[in-house]
Amino acid sequence: MNKITQFLAIVLLSLVAVTAKANIDKSSDYTVSIQSTGTASSWTSVPVFGCDVNLRNRQRASFAEFDLTEPVRVRITNNRSDALQNGKMRAVVRPASKGITCKTVDDRTVELSLTRPEYLSVEFNGDSLHNLHLFANPPLTETHTGEGEKTINWKGENAQDVFVKDANLIYFGPGVHQPKDLPSGDIHIPSNCTVYLAPGAIVKARLIVDHAHNVRIIGRGMLDHPLRGIEITFSRNVLVDGLTIVNPDHYTVFGGQSDSITLRNLKSFSCKSWTDGIDLMCCSNVSIKNVFLRTSDDCIALYNHRWWYWGGARNFDISDATLWADVAHSVNIGTHGDDRSQTGETLENVRIYNCDILHARTDAALKLASGDKNTLRDIHFDNIRMEDVDNTALIGLQVIFSEKYNRAPGNRIEDITFSNISYNGNADRLSPCYFKGFDAEHGISNVTLTNIRVNGKPMNKKNMTVGLFAEDITLKSK
Repeated sequence: MNKITQFLAIVLLSLVAVTAKANIDKSSDYTVSIQSTGTASSWTSVPVFGCDVNLRNRQRASFAEFDLTEPVRVRITNNRSDALQNGKMRAVVRPASKGITCKTVDDRTVELSLTRPEYLSVEFNGDSLHNLHLFANPPLTETHTGEGEKTINWKGENAQDVFVKDANLIYFGPGVHQPKDLPSGDIHIPSNCTVYLAPGAIVKARLIVDHAHNVRIIGRGMLDHPLRGIEITFSRNVLVDGLTIVNPDHYTVFGGQSDSITLRNLKSFSCKSWTDGIDLMCCSNVSIKNVFLRTSDDCIALYNHRWWYWGGARNFDISDATLWADVAHSVNIGTHGDDRSQTGETLENVRIYNCDILHARTDAALKLASGDKNTLRDIHFDNIRMEDVDNTALIGLQVIFSEKYNRAPGNRIEDITFSNISYNGNADRLSPCYFKGFDAEHGISNVTLTNIRVNGKPMNKKNMTVGLFAEDITLKSK
């Protein structure tokens, strides 16, 4: 529904729109078009963009996206010089749980059918470094045009701070937007404001929500190569919905000491050190749903105190995520906390369910690490499907005292469940799950694993390492 009449003004920040000379990274590796299923309508071309992936072996992949309003056929032509191997081309669609297959049209072209929104990887001849990421978004339910309203340009005294007073819509139309007279490339968002990136909008800036409330960042546009994608600090009631964030220098979404954050329909790529996907410190009441994160660090990281953020973390609902960590963990919980207090902080009530993990390369895909006097408790994983790891355990729990990251060991890890976790991939690349306490006062207790399967077979205790100071670790069949 169009709510433009509810806003006081349309705000165009001090931006310069660049088109012909813009550094828009189009990809010629693939040609993508869509056609409505069951009709004789013509094929509609979908733009294909490039993105960098994999810190350890940096390569150029591609992505294309469109809104799915009705069932469609998608036609993909592989234009790469290595498209054919021994005169043939093999295409696979992941996550495998979606059950989507390709039909061959000719030597270089395949078709697939979509009946609902999906975030997919289409891989040719086993190549996951030069693949096509295909994002069929849910349809937009709210749009803005930017027409018929007063344009306001306003810059604060500090060149790094751009605000708009007495207005509640910031509109980015189709085209490329580059901050003008903003050396840091930052745009600060005030309270009670909606930021709308229209389809085709490409914003080369970091969006900052700091000490603000009731902020929405929505649309189908992109943030292209920002320092960070979106920062949410000391804020409340923030929604991010529908954006694609391409190759930030640091995190995709960074949260600090904020409450009531909703992240959904978010897609992201990263290829540098410390380029986590969603990284939240001392945040509470968080919902993450229907995201696709391909990162060169942790896909999702939940921490307690770090830097300027305090107060513990609680109440996370994370579902329907597709996670691809070229390097590091799919999910990393714990590590940082308040080592200066007597009792430390608690990170609790986390639910992560119905997710696909396409790749992880680290010590454990699902990692709980309690450091800095943290207590981690009431954390539950359910219905997690993993497809590939590289010398990585499915699950790792440890009370740690890392010289690099901690000043004190963690307190405890307790009341944790893993249920319906499956791995379907090369078992030789799989490390044993591990459970390791630190000492008699800093241990692990009450962990239940139910229906954990490797290539269809129940995991047994041979696939587990239970160290000292870890008790009540229970492995159950279905």
